[in-house]
Amino acid sequence: MKIVLITLVIGMFICIFALNFYFRMRVFKAYKYLVQNEIEFNTTDIFSKKKIEEIVIRYPKHADGIHDFMDNIRRSVQLATVFTTLITAFAAILMFME
Repeated sequence: MKIVLITLVIGMFICIFALNFYFRMRVFKAYKYLVQNEIEFNTTDIFSKKKIEEIVIRYPKHADGIHDFMDNIRRSVQLATVFTTLITAFAAILMFME
């Protein structure tokens, strides 16, 4: 049972890692687009829908690029949370399963 759980957690970890890498590449691509078009915002604006809409109002031609960047950042943070959970599960399996 322990081997199956460890294998399952490691498999999930590898899948989430690959997915996280994919979203990180998309974040870098979207960020490059924003920098090239001189779109400025604060890091605290990323997690506020109201602030994002204010940025979109300032740069209406780049609304899709702004939304893509913000969505990909949020997904990366969510995947980091899943990483933490998987690492905790892996540690719990190793500690408590005999």
